[in-house]
Amino acid sequence: MLLFFLQHEIIPELTESPNNYLFFSLFARLVLLKRKKLSALLSLLLMNLLSLSKITIVMTITQLKYVLSVAEYKNFTIAAANSFVTQPTLSMQIQKLEDQLEVKIFNRSKKPIELTEVGKKIVKQAKVIVDESNRILDIVHLQKGYIGGEFKLGIIPTIMPTLLPMFLNNFTKKYPRVKLIIEELTTEDIMRKLTDGHIDAAIAATPLENEAIKEEPLYYEPFVGLVPQNHRLFNKKQITSDELEVDDILLLEDGHCFKDSVINLCSTHKLENKKRFRLESGSFDTLIKLSKEGLGMTLLPYLHTLDLNDVDKSHLREFTNPPPAREVSLIYHKSQLKMQMIAALKTTIDGVIRGAISFSDVKIISPLQQKK
Repeated sequence: MLLFFLQHEIIPELTESPNNYLFFSLFARLVLLKRKKLSALLSLLLMNLLSLSKITIVMTITQLKYVLSVAEYKNFTIAAANSFVTQPTLSMQIQKLEDQLEVKIFNRSKKPIELTEVGKKIVKQAKVIVDESNRILDIVHLQKGYIGGEFKLGIIPTIMPTLLPMFLNNFTKKYPRVKLIIEELTTEDIMRKLTDGHIDAAIAATPLENEAIKEEPLYYEPFVGLVPQNHRLFNKKQITSDELEVDDILLLEDGHCFKDSVINLCSTHKLENKKRFRLESGSFDTLIKLSKEGLGMTLLPYLHTLDLNDVDKSHLREFTNPPPAREVSLIYHKSQLKMQMIAALKTTIDGVIRGAISFSDVKIISPLQQKK
């Protein structure tokens, strides 16, 4: 009877499905056996068989996070720095995981480092596991109403220098248990990182027309013209969008959604390439200086005009009502669970921004590049 059971029950299962569920499957069958001696004998045999086979593979969430970091940065040194560990520690943990799995996750001979075919599949599953592990703590915090822990926030470059100083000090004082990690990112990078779970929320120009992203408007920020004295619009008290020509405006460089908004505002006008040069800058300060030199007009977000000196302010020209404006929103993925922190952040920003900007009758200009 024992030989029959071994031959037809245990041995086939060992050879056909050597995985972590095997122990529980066989243990359940042993419990059903009536004879204590047979059960004891089979238990001993089973433990010996399990010790000879590599059934249990122990991996940690930390190891998976290191794998994801290398997959993102394609460099062990950079991945280690962004994981706040030494490069030898990160390399050792990934090597340990590869040894346990008996596969190579990364092709280290390539520059930059590449994922192997099986590595791509492992990374895909690792993202799910790491995300779900993070959500466990988020669920606990949500249940307790706890506002604390790490919170990663992305902000686009044209908003960062004006809005961040207005709310950061207030927020950190009010919520000292929150570790706020802020990163300056383009809208494209923000959308990718929100989708991948690398940031929790962001502040960007909206609407972004993405069903997976929730947008909560913070304020509406009008565009204001900065017009040099030799410009055709300088003598006007107010300007209209119909008077703008793209070829006549100093623009931010590609990647800035504010540039796309300006182009959208002027999209009905033909480009005639009248200028002797074409310049695109990554800084409003540069655009302001060039405009003051008479090289063209530019458009600024309202908050960027508040710190200008009186001479520069004399060159500002507001638009007729309703003025073109951008909608600035706090955005996050619809699956986000850190809602207490998002609500706290929004409340803090609402409190400080209300006294600085309160426009409502505006014409929202899309921050997305329009398809031609």
